[in-house]
Amino acid sequence: MHALTEQQVRRSFVNCSQGEAKGLTLPKDFADLDWEPLEVLGWRDPKAPLRGYLVVETDDRPVGIAVRAAESRMSVRTTAMCLLCQTAQSGDGVSLFTAKRTGAAGRNGNTVGTYMCADLGCARRVRTDIPPWLQDRDPGEVVAERSAELRERVRGFVDAVRR
Repeated sequence: MHALTEQQVRRSFVNCSQGEAKGLTLPKDFADLDWEPLEVLGWRDPKAPLRGYLVVETDDRPVGIAVRAAESRMSVRTTAMCLLCQTAQSGDGVSLFTAKRTGAAGRNGNTVGTYMCADLGCARRVRTDIPPWLQDRDPGEVVAERSAELRERVRGFVDAVRR
């Protein structure tokens, strides 16, 4: 991702009002972010624990979506998989997130959802949580492949929000 300003991030949101985007809390380390290795910027809002945000580049411009976590959590004793970064983890590390659709569909209350890392830290996990069956391959290759797949899956989710 290219480095973004606070204003660019706030203007990127497609499924919330300008007022909502203006009032969202950016990640506390926003000023110090290393943008180059990020496929997607994801974070939870510390002031509104069920709210989260994803920003991804599509066609060389950032597109952001606001998401909402389910109020219930899965059991720590179950294993679940984030459908964006495809990392398996304990059930409490994955949450169902929904996003309001854009346009008339969103105004009518339509949403789309998927299971994501509860902390929205997928960009970090594709580099650090390499599945055992991929550990015998070249680490740089694996990270590049997982990063590209993450970017495509996030763009697919964003496209579903925009339909």
